[in-house]
Amino acid sequence: MARSTRESILTAAAELMRHKGYGALGMKDIAAASGAPIGSLYHHFRGGKVQIARQALINAGHAYSLLIPSIVDSHTDLGDAVDAIFTQAADDMAGTGFANMCPVASVAAEVADTVEELRETCASVFAGWMAGGTGYFHARGLEEARARDVTLALIGALEGAFVLARALRSAEPLLAAGRVLAPQYRGVALTNVSAADAAVAVP
Repeated sequence: MARSTRESILTAAAELMRHKGYGALGMKDIAAASGAPIGSLYHHFRGGKVQIARQALINAGHAYSLLIPSIVDSHTDLGDAVDAIFTQAADDMAGTGFANMCPVASVAAEVADTVEELRETCASVFAGWMAGGTGYFHARGLEEARARDVTLALIGALEGAFVLARALRSAEPLLAAGRVLAPQYRGVALTNVSAADAAVAVP
């Protein structure tokens, strides 16, 4: 099914923010990347650039919330799952030429003290990731407090490693994070639960 103009605009905006951040993003850039006339941008998003960025970040947050279950679901040992998460992230980032893997974190760092509406949006996305991750790992058999700690550790390590990997043009930070974190969770059993039963977020 062909994407709507609105969806094309939001997808283009998210991709541009991955590469350029928010400050360097222009309405003409979004129009060119989405193939939509610039008038269509204002027709669908009367709030202009901020509204487009806000909705694109929300959409990206929902999409990223599916990534960890897609990797973890097949594992019954948490350590193996953690190793797989960072190995896959390293492969994916190298495969994109070290493009930023998470527009949400990029924008959060850039606008935390300048664009309150987007800071709040990023905070809401992060809160959703934390709640979803906690619910997912709790459903997989972890005690709730530990499930939250695991989620925060994964999100924090991934986001930090993405920044280093992009700057260094190297997957080493992601692989190193996996090597350090995974052994801490070896032998921690995960029960078999479908991804449909809970959602988790990852950057």
